[in-house]
Amino acid sequence: MQTTQTLNLQSRATPWLLATASLGAAWNVFGIVQFAKSLVRNRESLMAGGMTAAQAELVAALPFWMTLAFAVGVFGGLAGSVLLGLRRRAARPVLAVSLLAYALLFAGDAMHGVFAALPSQLAILSLVVLIAAALSVIAERSFRQGGLA
Repeated sequence: MQTTQTLNLQSRATPWLLATASLGAAWNVFGIVQFAKSLVRNRESLMAGGMTAAQAELVAALPFWMTLAFAVGVFGGLAGSVLLGLRRRAARPVLAVSLLAYALLFAGDAMHGVFAALPSQLAILSLVVLIAAALSVIAERSFRQGGLA
């Protein structure tokens, strides 16, 4: 039974799904690097990176829940992308939670004035949310088409 199910999934696997999952994993590894950098930054390092004192103060004072949302988004995105590449149905909820976390991070940035202080952050986080949404939709469609077990 297991062998038949594995063969059926392999025959349904498409190169675009594996490529998408691989690109999603690579994107999220990049995100993990950005997350790790965010854990060690402080007002001084932010200013050394080009932020004004006001911008650095704003970013350094963001609440912990936003760091948690970033972590859930990026680590969930990596796990979901790997699960998608393995064609596991668990990719659906994992990628959905990642998308939700990024939506919360987006809301937090808007609520705390990050987009007003750092307009480029709006473009960056919009792209992050768009990629998370695309991965989530791809997982859902793959599931509905019988490509995930």
